[in-house]
Amino acid sequence: MESLDNINALTLVFAALLIFAIAYRFYGLFVANKVLKLSNRHTTPAIEFADGKDYVATNKNVLFGHHFAAIAAAGPLVGPVLAAQFGYLPGALWILIGCVLAGGVHDMIVMFASVRHKGQSLATIASKEIGKTTGTVAGFAVLFILILTLAGLSLACINAMHEASWSLFTVIITMPIAVIMGLIMRYRANSVTFASILGGVLLIAGIIGGHSLMQNDFMNDLFTWDIKTISVAIPLYGFLASVLPVWLLLVPRDYLSTYLKIGTIVMLAIGVIVIHPTVQMPALTQFIGGGGPIVGGPVLPFIFIVIACGAISGFHVVIATGTTPKMIEEERQILFVGYGAMLVEGFVALMALIAACTLMPGDYFAINTPKEAYDAFLAAHPGLQTVDLQHYSDVIGIDLHGRTGGAVSLAVGMAHIFAKVPYMDELTAYWYNFAIMFEAVFILTAIDAGTRVGRFFLQEMLGSVMPKFNDKNWVPGIIISSAAFTFAWGYLVFTGNVSSIWPLFGISNQLLAACGLIVCTTMLIRMNRGKYALCAAIPGVFMALITFWAGYLQVTDIYLPKGQYLLAGLAVIAMVLMLVVFVGAFKKWYELLKIETVKTDYYGEEVKELVER
Repeated sequence: MESLDNINALTLVFAALLIFAIAYRFYGLFVANKVLKLSNRHTTPAIEFADGKDYVATNKNVLFGHHFAAIAAAGPLVGPVLAAQFGYLPGALWILIGCVLAGGVHDMIVMFASVRHKGQSLATIASKEIGKTTGTVAGFAVLFILILTLAGLSLACINAMHEASWSLFTVIITMPIAVIMGLIMRYRANSVTFASILGGVLLIAGIIGGHSLMQNDFMNDLFTWDIKTISVAIPLYGFLASVLPVWLLLVPRDYLSTYLKIGTIVMLAIGVIVIHPTVQMPALTQFIGGGGPIVGGPVLPFIFIVIACGAISGFHVVIATGTTPKMIEEERQILFVGYGAMLVEGFVALMALIAACTLMPGDYFAINTPKEAYDAFLAAHPGLQTVDLQHYSDVIGIDLHGRTGGAVSLAVGMAHIFAKVPYMDELTAYWYNFAIMFEAVFILTAIDAGTRVGRFFLQEMLGSVMPKFNDKNWVPGIIISSAAFTFAWGYLVFTGNVSSIWPLFGISNQLLAACGLIVCTTMLIRMNRGKYALCAAIPGVFMALITFWAGYLQVTDIYLPKGQYLLAGLAVIAMVLMLVVFVGAFKKWYELLKIETVKTDYYGEEVKELVER
């Protein structure tokens, strides 16, 4: 039997595939049939409010691609890599358990709530299910968190693409390819398969051809952009993705990117199967009690904050109550799109964890520890000397020491696995650059969908003051709200100010996940689901408590001792806003549970209380 400290990566891959398959077949169906009672008899917003722009009934496979691409940003890649500081076991357990019992349930339930509420946002759902005050506070909290999230994701994308001509070229060509696919699927009947094959062929040709094109000095200079140029280009792309019809750019590009995302992860899994590497990182490291160079706090509660999107993520709320519910053709597709995409993201997170943990521990810590702190770290932990890092630096042509943030260690880990495959050892530099490009594409597909959803949120909030903004076909409203929201996060990107706020993302993101579950639990109680509402209530309350705990420790043990008063203040604001929402929800739970009579709602179901759709 394998020791926990010498486990084969193949064991983790097969365990994940088995657990996720069983979870989808049994627990996912249980939530769909018993908790949500999904039925294709009910008309979805995509059919009822079809407008050819936002409300567009979409093939379920294409929609799955869009939804997965939109929710799977930096979180399932970077979070598990950073959490490897604690050892592989805490991260693996949280990904497997959290994804099945929390993340998948969260995505399904908030998507279901939005579908039943005309495809509207979480803030609007909270206003109707709990109260206007709670909904207003939830709206401000979501916008606050979303602006920080998009700015932080953009910086991660910039760090991956600046002065990386091949990566930038590949990302850019996905846009015209997506437009071609969108036009084909829009105006040619039954053309999803044809458009998919064409898009895949063009993408592969672009990836391979781009690598050759960048060998030309003129082309290399043309696509070698500095940080400021990319800092302007990314918000501009986000604005276009927000205002153009959803079928023209955003959905086909996300769908196309899914080929690259899932294809790369499948290739990585095949690489693990072929070479079955040993996980070099121990099950638990000496940093589980805190004091690590990457995550300052202890494994409990910080493992639940560092690994966000791979297990459960509040960012999914803005997608599952934003673009996706406006495109679902039939209600029962919520299982496939919501729960299914979350399980795939969980597998991505586990593969990222494996890629990082197959590196020698000394190499991993050398990459992720700031250069100025590395000598002191090595003096305190002399057993963590580098082993292969200098070799990889020489082969790739980049000094890999102190390249913090998780993205580089993931790319090195992926290149390490791919290079071990027979006949691939000469392509280490190629695989490293491919991995960096892969990460950039992953992140950008969350930025475009997030910007469009931010526009929805802002339109709804402005609509409460100026009703004209509630008209989703009013072009000036679309342009004004898109420009205002894009400028909010784009300014932070251009000035770089968000770099000091990025540590707040983990706390605010998980608070938003708890908010999604708790608000939607209110809806389930109102819909007279009884004990089945516990499927959402238990993970919701757990995430609220664990995140408040982590937030308290981060403020008192990290921010205040270091004099980081701005970060401390923003963290407290995020927690207070969410506390107001939680208290409002819990009071509504108490009121609903006392109601014994039932009424028949719009969908013909017996509920405790009627609310506006």
